[in-house]
Amino acid sequence: MFKQESQSNLFLLVGLGNPGLAYRHTRHNFGYMAVDALAASLNVQIKRLKFKALIAETKLEDQRLVLAKPLTYMNESGNSVVQLLNFFKISRQNLLVISDDLDLPLGNLRIRPFGGPGGQKGVASIIQRLGSNDFPRMRLGIGRPSGQMDPSDYVLQKFQPAEIELKEMVLAQAVEAACTFITQGLNAAMNKYNGEVS
Repeated sequence: MFKQESQSNLFLLVGLGNPGLAYRHTRHNFGYMAVDALAASLNVQIKRLKFKALIAETKLEDQRLVLAKPLTYMNESGNSVVQLLNFFKISRQNLLVISDDLDLPLGNLRIRPFGGPGGQKGVASIIQRLGSNDFPRMRLGIGRPSGQMDPSDYVLQKFQPAEIELKEMVLAQAVEAACTFITQGLNAAMNKYNGEVS
């Protein structure tokens, strides 16, 4: 069970995805990509293993950060996230979960303070293990497949060449939004970055 005692200047940013080279560039790993991009901007590597996640500890201004990529596969992400929150004594309000979202078109980013999983199994796992949906999340749109393709097949496809430029724009904006969340707060990040990337 998640414990409530916390350190106010310590944040956990979690990118959701599936481990392994086969999944590396797939739509479902958009969360992984965003946290990797944030790590690159802060000049750290996410490579230390803790609680079935790859993590890095760093700082942004006067805030301490833990960046994490659970290695449990998407639908067990909550096991790793709750253990990290408890170990580092981080509050739910200082957790930011970054994931792909079928219900938003590619090129859209949405930050919310709480809410349901919206069909995202990694987010659902975190809600279930936390016993609460009261934590910030950043959803990166991937759109829905055209025609009769099963969404579960679509999310495991790589981004198409024509989508790469827009994907990179989303990642750059996700990094800016995450940094704003850490340094200025959730409302500032939502007000500035929700919507289409620019």
